[in-house]
Parts: sequence; structure tokens; C-alpha cells
Amino acid sequence: MRFHAYWRSFLLGETHGDAFLNWNSGFGSNFLGDIGTYLSSPFDLLVVLFPADRIEIALYVVTAAKITAAGAAMALLLLRLRPGPWPVAAVLGTAYALSGWTFNYGATVPMWLDGLVAFPLLCLVGEWARTGRRPVLGPLVVALAWIANFYTAYMATLGAAVFLVVRLLTAEETATARRRLAGALRAARGVLIGIGLAAPLVVVIFLATKVADPTPETTFAPAAWTDVLARFLPATASVASPALFIGTPALAIALTLPFNRSVAPRVRAGWTAAVVLVTLSLQWEPTHLVWHAGASPNGIPYRQTFVLCGLLLIAAWFSGAGGVPRPVALLGGGALLGILAWAARGSIDIDRWTFPAFGASAALALAAVLLALLGVRRNTTRPTDPDRPSDPVHTPDPARVPPAGSTPVRWRAARVLPVLAVALLVAAQAGEAVVTGKRIEEQQRDKVSWSPRIGPWHTAVADEVARADGWPRYRTDPGEVPGGNDVLLVGGQGPDYYSSLTADVTSRTLASLGFGYYAKGRHPVTLDNPVTDALFSIGTRVRSTPKGPLRQDRAPRATVSAATTPVPPLVTVRPSAHPPAASGDSAFAVQERLLGASVYELPPVARTGRTLTARCPAGSQAWLWAPEYKGSAALAGEPPVDFEGKPPSVRAPMRALGAVPASGEVRIALGPEGRPRLPRQSVGCLVPDRLDTAVRRLTDTGATRVRATGHTVTAELPQGSTGTAVLAVPRISGWSCAAGDAEPRPARAYGGLVAVPLDGRETTVTCSFRPPGLRLGGAVGAAALLALLATGILHRRRARR
Repeated sequence: MRFHAYWRSFLLGETHGDAFLNWNSGFGSNFLGDIGTYLSSPFDLLVVLFPADRIEIALYVVTAAKITAAGAAMALLLLRLRPGPWPVAAVLGTAYALSGWTFNYGATVPMWLDGLVAFPLLCLVGEWARTGRRPVLGPLVVALAWIANFYTAYMATLGAAVFLVVRLLTAEETATARRRLAGALRAARGVLIGIGLAAPLVVVIFLATKVADPTPETTFAPAAWTDVLARFLPATASVASPALFIGTPALAIALTLPFNRSVAPRVRAGWTAAVVLVTLSLQWEPTHLVWHAGASPNGIPYRQTFVLCGLLLIAAWFSGAGGVPRPVALLGGGALLGILAWAARGSIDIDRWTFPAFGASAALALAAVLLALLGVRRNTTRPTDPDRPSDPVHTPDPARVPPAGSTPVRWRAARVLPVLAVALLVAAQAGEAVVTGKRIEEQQRDKVSWSPRIGPWHTAVADEVARADGWPRYRTDPGEVPGGNDVLLVGGQGPDYYSSLTADVTSRTLASLGFGYYAKGRHPVTLDNPVTDALFSIGTRVRSTPKGPLRQDRAPRATVSAATTPVPPLVTVRPSAHPPAASGDSAFAVQERLLGASVYELPPVARTGRTLTARCPAGSQAWLWAPEYKGSAALAGEPPVDFEGKPPSVRAPMRALGAVPASGEVRIALGPEGRPRLPRQSVGCLVPDRLDTAVRRLTDTGATRVRATGHTVTAELPQGSTGTAVLAVPRISGWSCAAGDAEPRPARAYGGLVAVPLDGRETTVTCSFRPPGLRLGGAVGAAALLALLATGILHRRRARR
């Protein structure tokens, strides 16, 4: 939701950055990569239709629209595969859209829902390629899927490849090896052209992942088969096993396919094999890595499960589209369903609602089958229309008058019973979906991290940030606000930010300076420290305190204030090409090294039990740097301060403990949760006069004027400036700079920040950011466009012949 709030502001021209760079987060981050990862779906454009204070409703609408589109796309695919009653196709399409994957994974990560939409569409593209139709529209659909969300589109493309292989081997139109090869080649051409059209965005994302903060390597551990089977049942939730629920009626129909002799043997064998092999592929590490592009993901290891859900529903359609399966098939499918439920009974994922919902749905499905069978029997016993061949699947035309000698009541019953059967099928599917969605939501509230809904706290901070904003003369940091990435709601130019593409340079640079983070480094958080404020030109800092407890349904009101202090400009001048040598490896020493001045007193620290003691100048400010510490710390006479370190996922920021008393004695009482882990130089005392002197020096020698437009910063420097101009932005890949009229070159680094060498002759410095891979992706996209045009021309010529 937070990204969507920023996306709305961006589309309406209300942000400082542009499509290349986001100044609001991470002190300047690659926004095009984030667009492609989180916001490039066409559905996300709907946010502009909603006011800024209704962004939550906008995201609900976007999510519902994606789920609806996925169901419609699946129903369309099913009707394209073979003739059948459209109400049944609609029910199966809805079962796909409201699968356990949607409730458990997709709804909590809305950009993954684009993969749910993409899978049936890509299967439809495979059908077009197999039959030699729509050679231009097919690649465009592929491109749209990969642009909307390349991550799940990759999985959907693999699933569509499985679909195409089965269709090539089982469909009558491709009964010869030559036709199969031609269909496969047409499909490969369409996929390559489509991905090529998406390359300007996909290449940018791919290269951004290469420089993103790495997460710890994950070793895949397959779920217990009992848990895998349990996930076919309703009201089950887990991130450690595949969400395979598609509804008991739909699953029962799918399980009849191996026994349904009204379906061609090769079709039965092909789709049964596909479902079984894809299920096994979820549990085998080599194929698990193939599904996830070679890297086992952190968190949810079964993100590709929506593909198996789709294949199961396709199998159900082939078994049920021709009418109610015969009793042998029904008994075989029912037996498999019963064995599955019995084998899953001991799973830890089984909820108290699972078997009641399963039993009720199965009973309704059985009633629907009996009604449908009765309707077929009555339909076959009525006199036939001489102008129409006998077909037990079709019901009588309501416009026709019953032939002479027929019974009107029986004839009407033959019309009504199939409708009642479909109604019961819908009731069974809908009831299970409601129960499953409700139970998953209730369980996730206890297990999944959450952010409060937008409330008065956010509004008050946003208003204060807008009032105090002085960009690009200085930054405004909105401070700590409730929820992850909520700084995207309130504005400013602080470091707080979450993205799977957070650059490793950003994470490492900020962590070394005493900033904290979440999500193993991909979510830097703000640091309320005067030294880092000077380093990053944070002239205004907004601080807020809630007036009530933080609730999940709404953020409370808060007391908000803003403090403005003199800081150096965004571009400063340093005398050398590199920071001076550090006096230690602590965050205090790294801050001093980047500032170019000694502003802390770094005393020896003695530790006795749970007490730290040291001596510092009276009146200085005591700071504790303990990134891995979880617990409280209190300077004598001051209130305790909390630290939330939890390595490797959470790093606690440096925190101020209070003013050093006149005696100069620093005595810190610790209240750890577990065994405390502290760095050697954990205490530093900031001397305000020293910092003021350093700030004045950097201001006097820094830029006299700074302009920022989108992804470009231009600074005017004092005459004769030599050494290195330093832009207070992490030196992520993509920055290029030039002094004066020189040709732009890749920016250098100064302590992790963007730097430009100076020779004393130039008085201006210009730095611009271009996402890496944009030029390469553009070239690939242009080539793909030419290939698409050539394909269209050749297809038209063949059609004319």
C-alpha cells in the first residue's frame, strides 16, 4: 500500500523525483527498479482515481480487480480448450481465482497476483501458437505479463510451457511430429519476442537484483507430504507448505479424470502426468530451484503453487465439460478424495474448521451430482427433436414447444435440475472459499507482520513535513512513523525504506554509520543523530509521539514537532580523494572519518555484570551503539531506552541516552533479553561545540547553491574549490558525474557516498542517475519490436496467399 501511495503521488506529479530516482527513500533509490518490481501492473494505474486519504480502498480495488481478471482469464481458457457449459467454466475459473494461494500468499503480496492473471493468458498464447493463430497478439500478451510482474510471470511461463507440451502431445490438431515441432517453435518465438519487448524494464530489475543487499542463503527443505496433502483442504494456512486449496468440488472433479473413460486415453494420461509431475517438482530441490530462477527464496518457498492450481482446474474441465462423469469415475475420484483427506488428518496445518467445511462442501457437491444425473436421465427419456441429434449434455431449448405426447412437468424438471445442480456447486465452492479466506486472515494476523491503517498520526506527520520541507537546500526526515515503509505516505527525504532491491551499498554504508535496519538489511531505518544529520544534510527533523496504543485497525493521534538546525549543503567539498584514516572500527569512528572531524569522546568502557561505566566531558551527550543488543539501556538519572537488535534480520540503531552529568561519570544500566552482545567501543560522547565547528567548516567550503530536478543534481561551488565534491547520496550503481563542462563519468565513492574529483578550475558539479541496464534493455526492446513487426508482415502475406 505504501508503494501505491507514492505511485499515486508520482503519477500526479507530486514527488521530487522521477521514474529513475526516488528521493523520498534510502537517501535516493533506484525507482525504476521498484516500479518494475511493485508497481508496473496496468491495474496499479487505478490508484489515481482515488483521493490520497483513501489509498487503502484503492489497493483493495486493485487487488479485487486482479483476482477477478484471473478468474475470467481461466474461464476463457477453459472454454477455448473444449466445448462445455459456460456456468461450469465460470465456477472453475472462480475456484482458480479464490484458491488457497490467493488467500494465503497473493492477497498479502498484491504484485504476485499478476502471475495469477498471467498463467491462463500465457496458456492461451500457447494455444494460439499451437494452432498458428494471432502471432502478433501473443507476444504482446507475453510482454504485458512480464512487465506487470516479471517474477511471477517467469513461473507462469514455465507453467504455460508444461501446458503446451501436454496440448502438443494430446490434441488432435497436432497429431504429427511436424505439427508439434512447428507449434513449439511458434511458441518459443512468441515468448522470446514478448520478453524482449519487456526488456527495458526486466533488464533494469535483473541488474538491480545483482547489486541488492544479499539475504542469507536459504536451503530448501521440502514440506512433509502430510502437510502437502492437507493444503488441498479448506481453512489451512502456512508459509512452509504449498497452498493448493481449489475447493472440494473442483478438486473432486479433477480427481475423476484418471477414471473418466469418456475422455480420450491420451488426454487422461497427459493431464494426469502433468499434475503428478508438477506436484513432485514442488518437493524436489533441483526443480524447486528451476521454479525460482536458481535461488531458493526467503520466506515462502512455494510461490509457484498457483501454476499447479491452474493445472488441476484444467484437468477438472476436461473431465467435467462433457457432462457428469460416469459412476465409475465418480467413485474413483471420490475414493482418491477420501484417501487424501484421511492421509492429511495428522497435519499441523489442519484447522478446526477444515473438516467441517470439507464435509459440508462434499455433501453439497454430492447433491449437485445426483441432481445433474437425474436431470440427464429425464432429459434422455423425453421425446427427441427430429431436427436435432440426441445429446445428453444439452437441455431442451426453452423456446420450443414440447412434442406431442411428452409430459410438460417432466420436461420442465429436465430444465430445472441442471440449474439447481450448478447452484449447489456454486454454493459449495463459495462457502468453502468464505470459510478458508476468513480462517487464513485470522491466522495471519497472529503470524504475519502488519502495519496499522492510515490514521491521524500519518496525516499530522505529512502536514508537518510539507510545512517544513526545504528540498534541495536540505533534507527533511519524517522520523519514526508507524508501519513499514510508511515514510512513503508522509514525504520527506529520509533513509527509511523497504525494497527487495535496496542496494547493498546503501545498506552497508548506513549500517556502518550506526543506522539500524530490518529485513536482513533491506529496510534501513532512520537515525536521530546530529552527526549523521550533518553528513546527509538533514536540516529539519520531524519527531512524533503517539497519544495512544498502536492498534492494527488504525494508527492513533500523535504529538508532532519539527526541529530545524544548521547543516552543510547537500554537496560539500573535502580536501582529499578519500576520507582520513579511522581511529577505530566503531560507528562513532566511521562517522568522524566521513565528517572529517573528531566530534566524539571515545572513552574506555568497563563492563561489570549488567552495568557499563566510562568517563566523558561534562555536558556531552552519551550515545550507545549496540546493533545486536535486545533490551533496555538507561543512563543514571535518565529514562531507559529500548534496543531491538535481533541478528541477522534486525539491527538496532545507535541511540542517545542523555547528558553526561557534571561529575563526568557515565553509568549505564542494561536490561537485556538474553545474553547481551556489545561491540568493543559501544559508548561515545558527542561534544556539541566540536560538531558545530565541523558543520560551519563544511558549510563555508560547500556548495553555494544546489538544484535538483528529477534524477539530476547540480551544485555551484566556491571559486578555486579543490579536492573532492561529495554528494550526500549513497553511491549506488547508475550515478555519473562531471565537473564543469566535462563528459559525465561513473561517479567515484567517498566513504560510500557519491564523489567527484575537483581541480580548482570548475565551479559547478552535475550528477545524474540512470538505472543500470536501461540502455541495454532499450536496445533489446527495439530489436524485439522489429521482430514483432516482421512477424506480423510475414503472417499477413501468408494469409493473403
